[in-house]
Amino acid sequence: MVTVPTHVEKDLSLRVKVGDACGLTCTFCHNEGVPVSSDNRNLLPISPFKEGSTPIWKDGGKSGRRSIYSKTNGVNFLSDLVEPDAEFIAALNAIREVFGTTEIHLTGGEPTLHPRVAEIVRAATENGYEVGMTSNGENPKAIPPSAAAGLDRVNFSIFGTTPQELAEVQNEKFRNEKLAEVKLRSLARSIDAALSNGVKASANIVVVNHDHIPRVHRLLEQYSSEVSVRLLNSLDDGQASIDAIHQIFADLNAKPVANYVTAGVSGARTVYELPDKRRIHFKKIRTVRLPDTCQGCSLNNPIDCQEGYYGMRLYKAMGGGYVVGICIQRMDLVMPVSEFVNSPRCQEVLDFREQEYQELTTAK
Repeated sequence: MVTVPTHVEKDLSLRVKVGDACGLTCTFCHNEGVPVSSDNRNLLPISPFKEGSTPIWKDGGKSGRRSIYSKTNGVNFLSDLVEPDAEFIAALNAIREVFGTTEIHLTGGEPTLHPRVAEIVRAATENGYEVGMTSNGENPKAIPPSAAAGLDRVNFSIFGTTPQELAEVQNEKFRNEKLAEVKLRSLARSIDAALSNGVKASANIVVVNHDHIPRVHRLLEQYSSEVSVRLLNSLDDGQASIDAIHQIFADLNAKPVANYVTAGVSGARTVYELPDKRRIHFKKIRTVRLPDTCQGCSLNNPIDCQEGYYGMRLYKAMGGGYVVGICIQRMDLVMPVSEFVNSPRCQEVLDFREQEYQELTTAK
């Protein structure tokens, strides 16, 4: 058996949902755990975060978009647009004071559709944060100004390499291959814009089963070695997804060369190297649970808990200011930032990270 080195680092990141708009209608979207804002504005609770004020959110409304957990996760707020202002920076800094956060990762919706995304990037970088982004590449025009503002990298989510593949994972009413072709052209332009403006680009692709193997091979042929490819297993499809990924590596005669584990959260990845030295990442979810918060949770089992403790997420809630969530399947745990940083739950997250880091580094 080949032993590869394992690198351990502490989780120093914070995911920030900067907006809710998106031009895709992917059937598996979790929308960071919150309802689709444009379909649910008339259901906005009068008092967000108050017990008993959770509406029955609409799913698949006029927008055609879904949020797969919002009907069951206890969420009782809609997300608002983050603004590059003092309130935003104060929220980031309050969390940094406790956790030593060095990186924020912009999510959505689709972050490039935020009209002031470059200003958000600049506000964060000027306050000492490294900034990354997850994007489906819908708005290539947003990439150059964001790069100029200091954007470090973009993880491009690729749900299909052909119009047919992309259309297949859209809401049934929006399965339009011509529209999917437009979206794929925008994605290609966004990747080119990132590379030409000095932004690191990676291509994230979920491999559901063996039927998806040809899609990955096309992806590797389509994009240059400058684009880092990351394969993600489908949590819903279990071992079939993992087996398909291993088959891809076997087809490519790729060998594992390094493991990376992030202490305190469920993220991990193994790096594989091809004979031509190109590298592909296999991003994995570890079985990670918070010792107290997750202990009595009804979802705390291998089937229902989809991502374990994945890390902190920052939201701007309509009518409620900035809030922190720690689980997209348990949005009833969300707290305003000022409450969270002084709470036992915050201390639990911090202590867990430090304990895991010590255990993982000692195990090496």
